[in-house]
Amino acid sequence: MTGLRELVESLKVGDPSAPDTFIGPMVRPDQQERVRDYIRLGVEEGARLVTCGPQVPEGLEKGNYVMPTVFADVDNSMRIAQEEIFGPVLVVIAYDDEDNAVRIANDSEYGLAGGIWSSDEEHALAVARRVRTGTLTVNGVPTGYDGPFGGFKNSGIGREFGTVGLGTYTEYKSITI
Repeated sequence: MTGLRELVESLKVGDPSAPDTFIGPMVRPDQQERVRDYIRLGVEEGARLVTCGPQVPEGLEKGNYVMPTVFADVDNSMRIAQEEIFGPVLVVIAYDDEDNAVRIANDSEYGLAGGIWSSDEEHALAVARRVRTGTLTVNGVPTGYDGPFGGFKNSGIGREFGTVGLGTYTEYKSITI
């Protein structure tokens, strides 16, 4: 956890046009407050705050900035694990084995995106097939959306981008004689 804490603490929060900025502001003040409320909720729910928290970054009082925050000792029943926060908040949930990890990952009403990290890419792909998300990356972040993008469950039905996404703009007509 020390390495993760150090990594997150090294991320620069600030002006998104600055080349060394990693995290810019939230889009609106109400979104900033929503994310900060989730951080406070995580503490109330009993998760261990590893780094940062709900405070506004020093020197960035103007704007909608939120410190990147990490929680540990999170249980999958906690709201911070189940709800979409849409802010720089990472929850760490321990698991016993691979089946338990897949169960935890799928134990959500959402399924937009996920990621798996492994030195065995073939095995990671096998695990990826078991996780119910519309987009899943192995050992990294998505670099392009040449293929369809969309979620499973309450993260949406349908796809954008790629040839599948063109169906949204297609009107089908059947004529019978």
